[in-house]
Amino acid sequence: MRILLAGIAFTLMATASLAATCGDTGAGFEPFIAGMKKEAAAAGVSKRSIAVLDSVTYDTAIIRKDRAQTIFSDSFLVFQKKMISNARLQRGRDKIAQHKAIFDKVQKQFGVPPAVIAAFWALETDFGAVTGDFPTIQSIATLAWDCRRPEKFRPQLVAALQLLDKGDLTLAEFKGAWAGEIGQTQFMAWDYNESALDYDGDGKRDLRNSVPDVIASTANLLRKHGWQPNQPWLQEVKVPAELPWKEADIAIQHPRSQWAKWGVVAANGNPIKADGMKASLLLPMGRNGPAFLAYTNFTKAYLKWNESLVYSTTAAYLATRIAGAEPVGRGRAEVHHPTYEEIVQLQTKLQKLGYDVGKLDGKIGKGTRYAVKDQQIKLGLPADSYPSHEVIAAIVKSTHKGHIPASMLEDGARTMAPAEAPDETMAETAPDAAPEAPAPVKKQKPAKKKAVILPESVDEGNSLY
Repeated sequence: MRILLAGIAFTLMATASLAATCGDTGAGFEPFIAGMKKEAAAAGVSKRSIAVLDSVTYDTAIIRKDRAQTIFSDSFLVFQKKMISNARLQRGRDKIAQHKAIFDKVQKQFGVPPAVIAAFWALETDFGAVTGDFPTIQSIATLAWDCRRPEKFRPQLVAALQLLDKGDLTLAEFKGAWAGEIGQTQFMAWDYNESALDYDGDGKRDLRNSVPDVIASTANLLRKHGWQPNQPWLQEVKVPAELPWKEADIAIQHPRSQWAKWGVVAANGNPIKADGMKASLLLPMGRNGPAFLAYTNFTKAYLKWNESLVYSTTAAYLATRIAGAEPVGRGRAEVHHPTYEEIVQLQTKLQKLGYDVGKLDGKIGKGTRYAVKDQQIKLGLPADSYPSHEVIAAIVKSTHKGHIPASMLEDGARTMAPAEAPDETMAETAPDAAPEAPAPVKKQKPAKKKAVILPESVDEGNSLY
């Protein structure tokens, strides 16, 4: 473990010096790999594992998949419909029943409810059916050389070689999603090293084939992300027509008593608990769309698993559907979600106004949401952070300058398997309880990017958020 931690620390330092060395083509890839071999050796990786880099080549197919990004421009209601089906819901419940003894043991140890684990298992690989067949190390090496975000993948490349050294996976088993994730709940190499568990006692941490290892490792990673036992994660609510909308922000928490005072009620119209438990008001489609109270387990564990808000909201609501919650309502009024082109137009304008919204990628990420909220406040509009058609039109005409720090930018996506036979229902959320578990030890880790296996009816290729 000391060797691993020392190696990662070296990797993070070396990554800063390599940040200026990258390429948009394969030119320069071989010298880059030579440098990564030295970095891996300094991190304690064996010569045998380093030699794997000898056969690695720059993979243009990976770059093409990395550039294909459309699904995260969808609204929450559209996105969840693409990713969830009645069959998938039933399989989630069946898996929990089939592996009840393991789920019960894991919940007792880590405090993560079975439905939460099953939902990630469903979205990531359709319960192991779609784990990917891309050579992991070649995929990571290609993305580590690519200029779009080398800082995300260079630590993962050394971590992958260290994982190979450990022997949990053979080189032939080092296959997964195109962006480097491995196993049935799609762990990056760093997380595999740090959080994977040998829960079946066979001497290997096998996230490709061992269901006990998959369930326990997923719970372990969520605990390390900050999961709190005996706490809810998401609850559907209804909001009044008038509210201090600037308080409806995933980064702002208030006691439930305050939300109740402002007129927020449960989805069925009953009062919410007016106690001191803190929650954010999550409006994934603005003040007229679906509304949720997002608890600390959502803002910590879910958004660390995946910072894409539409993915995390879908994963959280899927967990509650598996647990038996009713379908979510569509909100107070019909919401017309902006198109990809409209979002790009908005981001272009926000950038000209001085906001740092990151890539002009047609996705409503953190930077875009915070910039929209700032503009809504300056324009005297309800500040729900959502770019409706009216809001986009007002901002396009705006001359109000602003700036959003780069730390607010969206980052991350996970691998998802396509849903089968999408149904017409939407989803509600409801809290589950779990027993106490020992607090995990926190360790610094590199940021992650995750791939998305799209439904064939949605897109022809994969997408990375």
